[in-house]
Amino acid sequence: MTHATRHYTADMKMFALVETDHRLLLLLPRFNIELGFGEQSIRTACQKHDIDTDFFLMICNIYSFEDYMPDEETAQKVDVCQLIAYLSKSHGYYLNHRLQAINRELQAIIKNGEKAHATILTRFFKEYEKEISDHFTYEENVVFPYILGVAGGHKNTDYRIDKFEENHTNINDKLSDLKNILIKYLPETSALEERMNLIFNIFSFELDLRKHTLLEDWILVPKVRQMELLW
Repeated sequence: MTHATRHYTADMKMFALVETDHRLLLLLPRFNIELGFGEQSIRTACQKHDIDTDFFLMICNIYSFEDYMPDEETAQKVDVCQLIAYLSKSHGYYLNHRLQAINRELQAIIKNGEKAHATILTRFFKEYEKEISDHFTYEENVVFPYILGVAGGHKNTDYRIDKFEENHTNINDKLSDLKNILIKYLPETSALEERMNLIFNIFSFELDLRKHTLLEDWILVPKVRQMELLW
């Protein structure tokens, strides 16, 4: 990993953090942080919610800045249990909120279009929804329990994190396919604003999911591999 300058600091105000990048609002519920933090600094807000400040800053920096890469020291300090809790909350957010909202917008748009187009677009979305659900279920039921066991000192010779990497399907590519199909084939019978909002929300989800995958590939997997070497 290459070293990078920290863009957000612990003494920065929480309201300034959100003002700098409003997309970070979507991360706050995953840390159980609510709006109404007044003049609290990031450090104070994290202490109040029992969150490691460096971990919170790392997540925010990764989401906000394309040129940010946590240095080796920062990555090594990440608590695996806290990272898994964050990733698991993200899974629930994606499945229960983001994808449901996208589906509602899609159905509202295609209901007045050609039936054939509506059927194809609905089927493609449902296929993607099932794939991402299966992906997260595997992580929740197999990968995360394994990692928590390793972190707790339990050796498991039947599984290794390399197996997760081998089967780590690229749900990002599938989402890109869905986005491109919708851009090309959303019916013009719907309002332009509705179509623009749907595509914008998919772009936003795509970015969020890409950062999520980055956390798994750059932080989680290398840390688990190191723990395995200590067996």
